[in-house]
Amino acid sequence: MTAALLTIDLDALARNFRFLRDTAGVEAAPAVKADGYGLGALEVSRRLLAEGARTFYVARLAEGEALRAALGGGPVIQVLDGPTAGSVARLLAADLTPVVNSLEQAGRWRTEGRGRPVTLHVDTGMNRLGVTLAEARGLAGWGGVELVISHLACGQLPEHPMNGRQLAVFREARELFPTARAGLASSGGIFLGPDYAFDQVRPGVSLFGGGPRDVADDRIAPVATLEAPILQIRDVAAGETIGYGGAFQANGPTRVAIVAAGYADGVPRGSHPAGAVWFDGALRRMLGRVSMDMIAVDVTGCIAARPGAMVEILGANRLVDEAAAAAGTTSYELLTRLSPRAERRWIG
Repeated sequence: MTAALLTIDLDALARNFRFLRDTAGVEAAPAVKADGYGLGALEVSRRLLAEGARTFYVARLAEGEALRAALGGGPVIQVLDGPTAGSVARLLAADLTPVVNSLEQAGRWRTEGRGRPVTLHVDTGMNRLGVTLAEARGLAGWGGVELVISHLACGQLPEHPMNGRQLAVFREARELFPTARAGLASSGGIFLGPDYAFDQVRPGVSLFGGGPRDVADDRIAPVATLEAPILQIRDVAAGETIGYGGAFQANGPTRVAIVAAGYADGVPRGSHPAGAVWFDGALRRMLGRVSMDMIAVDVTGCIAARPGAMVEILGANRLVDEAAAAAGTTSYELLTRLSPRAERRWIG
């Protein structure tokens, strides 16, 4: 094998789903947008459906259409972008539930939606999508609203005062639609306690192995393993440099493995100089800048290093939050930027 290999452990995904659902104590509705956080929306959603998930969230209309085709009738598929101009016929045809984010969208769905139910997104302080609380008051009594949702800006920061402020606004919004269900928390919010659970939670990154606090959490099982083979072993003398820009200079004789994965496979270019991989029982540092197709790894003194041997870039020994932090990013970005060039397999 000369290509990177991405293995997705569906049993680990299922364990995370059950843990998050049981922690919340309410319905867990997986967020599978961005191709299931880079791990294959259709494959992970089929497994989550088998585990009991009955509501799924996507961002784009096309994501919802593809998911409906894969899952068939029955599950509720929520489209976070809402009923944008020209989308209503497609939403209806695929039996998708739009998340209404503005008065304009509310008017469009009330006119064109054939009385089908909707989810209402109320902005409680994040200032992205969603109607304001004042606008929600104007929609009070709309019988088509079956679910009211919002999104925490700082759910991964349990001590942040914004969580309490958003909770108070959300409670007020929910009271405007007394027959509707409610959902506020995503992965981080699930661990803020029962006050944030309401009727439904929307786990995302923690389903796929990322910690709810943006750091590794041993309660969350790793789901994705990215490996790549060594292409060549090189001996670099003291004073020589490695890779573009001469960003690394050897201060002594260094044995180097050139590994067949780079930023075109989803290895963050920003991994230099803190990046590392797991090989032969130890973390081994990346040397120099990540290239499009290759990384260099210090294997000095490692007799197991040879062409064809597989290096773990991401997985149980190099957790996604740790790899992301080394690259100055988050597990969300690292996972969603995993490239389709890596060969994929789903196990479990």
